Amino acid sequence: MKKLLLSLALVAGLGFAANAQTEGAVNKISVGPDFLLPIGDNTNGLALGFGGSAMGEFNVAKSLNLTVNAGYLSLAPEKELKDLGATNSGVIPLKAGAKYYFGGNFYGAGEVGAAIFTENNAGTAFTFAPTIGASFSVADKSSIDLGIRYEGWSKNSTTLSFIGIRAAYAFGL
Repeated sequence: MKKLLLSLALVAGLGFAANAQTEGAVNKISVGPDFLLPIGDNTNGLALGFGGSAMGEFNVAKSLNLTVNAGYLSLAPEKELKDLGATNSGVIPLKAGAKYYFGGNFYGAGEVGAAIFTENNAGTAFTFAPTIGASFSVADKSSIDLGIRYEGWSKNSTTLSFIGIRAAYAFGL
């Protein structure tokens, strides 16, 4: 947890140091890796999740973008279950939402959608993900986007909860 907080402090420092206009004023696409750490009582023997995603941002106001997000995540079982023959599970999250830039590089976002499990008859869960992050320019119309989120997948009165981290390269359209 200390490493996570240190990473967020580093992101915040880089965001302040970056000399960029409000990031929310452009349409862009970002791609990058995602990492999930299961939390809470309903982790169902999961150890870690990893994968990638692509996000489109479409500017609707000076600091407000609408978002669409799709990706693939692989969820690894805990060591004890892996020793018993359990394998990774696949999930395709499809989400839509909004991202608001709080002056400069920092933003808050919220997304809702579906988490589609790839195993036979595993079904689909409702997903929601509030996020905070920073985006800072690295070149003309390009930026690095770093975000941390709480993500929940709710199905049959059970919610799997995660802390998610996304580091992405964004390029303007």
